[in-house]
Amino acid sequence: MRKPWILPLITMVTAALGVTAAGVAPASAASNTPLRVMPLGDSITWGVGSSTGNGYRGPLWDKLAADGHPLDFVGTGRGGSMSDADNEGHSGYRIDQIAALTDAALTRYRPNVVTLHIGTNDLNGSYQPTTAADRLRSLVNQITADVPDATVLVASLVVSTSGTEEQYRAAYNQAIPQIVSEAQAAGKHVAYVDMSSLTTADLDDFLHPNDAGYVKMADAFHRGIQSADSAGWLRNPAPAPSRVQSELGGKCLDVSGFGTADGTAVQTWSCTGDVNQVWSAYTDGTLRSMGKCLDAAGFGTANGTKVQLWACHGGSNQIWQPYNGGYRNPASGRCLDDPSFSTTDGTQLHLWDCHGGSNQKWTTLTAG
Repeated sequence: MRKPWILPLITMVTAALGVTAAGVAPASAASNTPLRVMPLGDSITWGVGSSTGNGYRGPLWDKLAADGHPLDFVGTGRGGSMSDADNEGHSGYRIDQIAALTDAALTRYRPNVVTLHIGTNDLNGSYQPTTAADRLRSLVNQITADVPDATVLVASLVVSTSGTEEQYRAAYNQAIPQIVSEAQAAGKHVAYVDMSSLTTADLDDFLHPNDAGYVKMADAFHRGIQSADSAGWLRNPAPAPSRVQSELGGKCLDVSGFGTADGTAVQTWSCTGDVNQVWSAYTDGTLRSMGKCLDAAGFGTANGTKVQLWACHGGSNQIWQPYNGGYRNPASGRCLDDPSFSTTDGTQLHLWDCHGGSNQKWTTLTAG
């Protein structure tokens, strides 16, 4: 019998076969595809209620490793006893709070699989519950924009014994397959994972699964990944994020003050290894940090046009090509330049005629 969790996925299998995210080489549809997995969500993703603190992540890791996948779980947090405990689970977070940190985390780690279970705290806290599904739709779109080569597995919420959550959970869960179908129709590798196999006997408290419940969650996510693999959705992980270091004075390309607001200056600064000096080269020609793009201000093309951080929009002022040991913006024909050969921390970069000088030479080094 066909399992219900497969239905939204197989509706797009024909379209998915042969679809390749721009510039990303497809992995073979085989169990040895390397996986860089980001478990994303709230305390259930973190593993509250499990005896090991691993939640579903531990048994999922074991199942994927047994399939033959080289594995790397990624995220800004570490929780549980498992050797690879990295994850992006944040206890108590709502959908909007996860959305606020997702851009930076995704562009930092570039997962090729995202397992998403989120919404419990919106419903349990009665935080605008009637529009929670709209926030989930927006988050799914945000994730697929940040990591277009990734497979995103969107889970229904597990059962609870919270009267507040339960009055909203059915309607929220019913909306998820439609969100997934819309994403698939847009050519995105998004699949629905049904968590209805968990019962109240699988709970450690009124919200969080116990060990048996987390195993069921792992089983469901595992089946989702297997189906995505069979459909040819899995892609080899993108190149590791890098720090971009100037040949002049060894300074790093740096987002001023860890800012994420549009217009935040991109500058040189002593290399620290912090997240605001981590950059990811995307196949669309953009360089991204903190969830946003390296941008020539105001679509300027003149010498001296400031370089800044801005929301990614696909414009020509956000395209950067390797050129003579540095980066060239093809729309202007000018290069990423450290003004006046400055070695002072906080010097904002700009566009300038390409001349091959040391202030236009940039080396990419794997971020630690």
